[in-house]
Amino acid sequence: MSRRTYLKLTGGASAVGLSGVAGCLGESGGSGTTITPGTAPGFPPFEMQQDGELVGFDIDLLEAVVGETEYEIDEWATFEFDGLIPALTQNEEIDVIAAAMTITEDRQETIAFSDPYWESDQAILVREGGDFQPSEWADFEGARVGAQSGTTGADVVESNLVAEGVTSEDNFSTYDSYVLAVEDLANENIDAVVVDNPVAETFAANRDVTVAFIEETGERFGFGLRQGESELQSALNDGLQTVRDDGTYQEITNTWFGQE
Repeated sequence: MSRRTYLKLTGGASAVGLSGVAGCLGESGGSGTTITPGTAPGFPPFEMQQDGELVGFDIDLLEAVVGETEYEIDEWATFEFDGLIPALTQNEEIDVIAAAMTITEDRQETIAFSDPYWESDQAILVREGGDFQPSEWADFEGARVGAQSGTTGADVVESNLVAEGVTSEDNFSTYDSYVLAVEDLANENIDAVVVDNPVAETFAANRDVTVAFIEETGERFGFGLRQGESELQSALNDGLQTVRDDGTYQEITNTWFGQE
């Protein structure tokens, strides 16, 4: 049984708390330099806790990519999503972010990115069979909406609903994890959740929620790293190209998004 199939049978993931280990490109006992990766669980199937183990597409992909370089991966550190960039740049607790992070101009003012490894749009999740079944943003008048703080999903809500006056800030709730947002949706505390499409599809496969419509944003995910670390950036880009060329990328994609 693939981990993707197991995820469907067990009903998804659970949120985790904060943890961290020292980063700063520490030297290992072997021939390579260790890097500490950071992520934000609760974003299935990219990263999640499953039976106490950190698993997901991003986890497998970064480990495969780094395996093609002279670097070595240290233990993973987990944070809330909006704590990842400070952990990378301010505290230097981690050396690379692998958390389905969209490459944006705002983020590029603070951090650097690897080449893109995934493309996504935003999806609007609602309760399956519920009264609220929007087909466009204009349908959201008075609706209660949720998204994970610090994400592009939250930005989409702000730009399409709050800024346009369709809904108010009071009707917009942000969460540390999309797992918590979807739980609030299922419990009828909010009416919709805006989240990256592949994650929305995973929730829809495991919960009584469904995708109402897609907002085509054309986002691209990349691994985040500190600015000025060109050697690490080049190594990650070369490793990413290698796993694409040798079929490893497709195997990982099949595990988490396909049928095996």
